[in-house]
Amino acid sequence: MSEHVTQSVMLDKFAYDLGLEIVYAGRGVVTLASMSVERPGLQLAGGFFTYYDSRRILVFGLAEYEYLRTFSSEERRLKIKRLFEHGELPCIILSRDLPALPELVDSAKEVACPIFRCANITTDLMSSLYVYLNRLLAPSITEHGVLMEVFGVGILLTGKSGVGKSETAMELIKRGHRLIADDNVIIKEIANQLYGTAPDIIRYFMELRGIGIINVKSMYGSGSVLDEKQIQLVIQFETWQQGKEYDRIGDEVSTADYFGIKIPKLTIPVSPGRNLAILIEVAARNFRLKSMGYDASEELITRSIGR
Repeated sequence: MSEHVTQSVMLDKFAYDLGLEIVYAGRGVVTLASMSVERPGLQLAGGFFTYYDSRRILVFGLAEYEYLRTFSSEERRLKIKRLFEHGELPCIILSRDLPALPELVDSAKEVACPIFRCANITTDLMSSLYVYLNRLLAPSITEHGVLMEVFGVGILLTGKSGVGKSETAMELIKRGHRLIADDNVIIKEIANQLYGTAPDIIRYFMELRGIGIINVKSMYGSGSVLDEKQIQLVIQFETWQQGKEYDRIGDEVSTADYFGIKIPKLTIPVSPGRNLAILIEVAARNFRLKSMGYDASEELITRSIGR
C-alpha cells in the first residue's frame, strides 16, 4: 500500500485523457504526485506561498489571466517567475482556450514545464482533474485472485494457487459474464469504495493449467472483458475440510478488509463434483437481493418462529 503515489504520464496520453491541447511540450512527461489542483491567485496577487505546493497542477482561469493583463510585461514576468521558484511543477493548464501569455511561456521554457490548454470553463476543468487524479493516484495493493463481473456484481475470487479460480472464471465467461483481472488484481481505494483492475501487461490474459496462456478478449470478444469494476463481494475458495462447519443458512457475517473498507465475504468449500460457477451466480443474485433489502435466511427464521 502507498499513501503518497507518484505517477509519470506521457504528454500525449495526459492530453488525450483530459481532452487538452499541447501548447508547449516541455519535458515531455507529466509527473503527478498530488490529488489537489492549484489556482495561483494568492501567489500572483500577494506573493503568499506559505501553503503553495509545487506538486500540484497549476490552472490559469479567466480571473488569473485578466489580472496579469493589468500589469506591464516586466511586472507579469516577475510575478509568473515566482511560481517556478518553489519546485518542479507538473504542468500548467489554461482554461477557456485562453492564449498563453508570452511571459508565461518564456518562464515555463526555462524549466521545461509543459503547458496545456482546453476549451472548458475553469470549474469544469478542475472537476475533471480531481476525478482523473483521484483515480490515478489512489492508494493501491495487489491481491492474488480473479476479479469477475457476474450479473453486474464485482466479485473477487481468492484462494490458494491451484484451487480452481481461473477454471471457474472461464466457465463464468462462457456463461456471458465478464473478466476484469486474472491472477493479479490491483485494488484501489477511490472515494471510500474499492475498485479492481489488471496490471497493463497481463490485461485480458488468463492462465489455464494444462493449456497455457489465452487472451480472453481475442477468444470471446470485447463483451467478455472489462477494464475496471467496483469490488462488492469477496468469495474465498478453500479445499473442503472434513469436519469443518460451513455456513448452511447464510446468517454468518464475514467481511474482507482493504484500506479499512469492509466488504462481504463468503467462503465456498471446493470438492469434486461441485459446480462452482453456478454457486457464484447464485451468490451474485443473492447479494443483489440483500442489497435491495431481502434476506432469505431471515424470512425462513421468521416463518419458523411464527410456527
